[in-house]
Amino acid sequence: MTAKQTDFLHTEPVGKIFMKYLIPSLIGMLVMALNLVIDGIMVGNRLGAVALAGVGIASPVYTIFVAMSLWIGIGGATLFSQAMGARNVKQGQFIFTHSIVLIAVCTLLIGLTAFIFQESLTYALGANEETFPFANDYLRVMLLFGFVFTVENALSTFIRNDQNPNLAMVALVVTAVSNIAINYYILYVLNLGVAAVAFGTIISVIIGLFVMAAHFFRKDNHLRFVSIRFDRKLIKNTMTVGFPSFLAEVGISVFTVAYNVTLARIAGTAGVAAFSVLNYVHSVMLMLFLGMGAAVQPLVSYYHGAKMPERISQTMKIALVVASISGLVAFVIGQIGARQIVGIFGDFSEEVVDIAITGVRLFFIAYLFMGINFVMMSYFQSIAQIRMATWITASREIIFMMIFILILPLFLGIHGVWLSIPFAEFIVMVTIFLYARKSREFSGS
Repeated sequence: MTAKQTDFLHTEPVGKIFMKYLIPSLIGMLVMALNLVIDGIMVGNRLGAVALAGVGIASPVYTIFVAMSLWIGIGGATLFSQAMGARNVKQGQFIFTHSIVLIAVCTLLIGLTAFIFQESLTYALGANEETFPFANDYLRVMLLFGFVFTVENALSTFIRNDQNPNLAMVALVVTAVSNIAINYYILYVLNLGVAAVAFGTIISVIIGLFVMAAHFFRKDNHLRFVSIRFDRKLIKNTMTVGFPSFLAEVGISVFTVAYNVTLARIAGTAGVAAFSVLNYVHSVMLMLFLGMGAAVQPLVSYYHGAKMPERISQTMKIALVVASISGLVAFVIGQIGARQIVGIFGDFSEEVVDIAITGVRLFFIAYLFMGINFVMMSYFQSIAQIRMATWITASREIIFMMIFILILPLFLGIHGVWLSIPFAEFIVMVTIFLYARKSREFSGS
């Protein structure tokens, strides 16, 4: 590790270091989120609400691929940063190579296997006769080429952990801008459909990979491909450390499927279309909180490896303040601008608009708590407290969410669906507070 990097992480004020990671992470993640939203706006305006709902139904498969990349990518990158903090560069390079090869092989095999059962999978995700053609077209492309996403996402994580958050940001911005331009051309010039939009997204990701390749020409680059053999112990450690990130993304898929199925039962296609709008907006907030986690993880992992608890404490206090303020601002925007937010996705029927507006206002309550939960999950994961990190992800997105989405609609109807996530996030935040108070986290000792 170079002296410049060591001086930067050891001597500069923690607040300054955190902002050097936070700002590029937030910009990159928010641009990617806006990319997803603009995709939704273009599909909704050009192909209609049913096509938009179809893409929304297929989106959990994309989420699963991202989950795989985070499972191995975050797990490997956390171990990489801990190795760098302990000054073990050779071990870090072995971990990097091992992780990239592992993620490419695993996701390629999963995608090809799922492709065989694509039609059954499309219906299982919540498609009906109206939405099936659009959902299946999008799904087919994602299953065949989803491994490209996983490699890009994992590589971006490692580049950020190798003290180059700016390049990771630039690559995400280039990917997003390319995707918007390509899909605009596909929809508005070539007049093609959902499958072509999915191909356009794949092409933009490949462009992003070329941008990331610039990192390997830096003098202070530590990400070098070395000869490896698959190491069972390393695979186990990588999977263990990265499991909370995987579970967080799987939880998004569980959330999406649960909401699609429940809303289809309660409100039909109009309910699913309304949720598709909300889900695009929700993706922006998820990216915002993921950006915060992406700033926390490399620093806490490094300081944990370097045995610097006081710097971990300072980093987390700043991160929690940022997460709290961001969540409050998002909540206020949702209450004031719900109609305007829904309106940008297209000219939908009044039924869809009414359902979506109510959904935004109720669902956005969750953001008061969600940022804190994301940041705390990243913290526990980075210091190898995997049980607590796993508890946060499993309870907020699967356990409590499923309990509430089964119970609340019985008493509150469709309002109960929208409130399931806010209730779950609040309860999880309370459990984190109680645990942190009991274990005296962030004491700097």
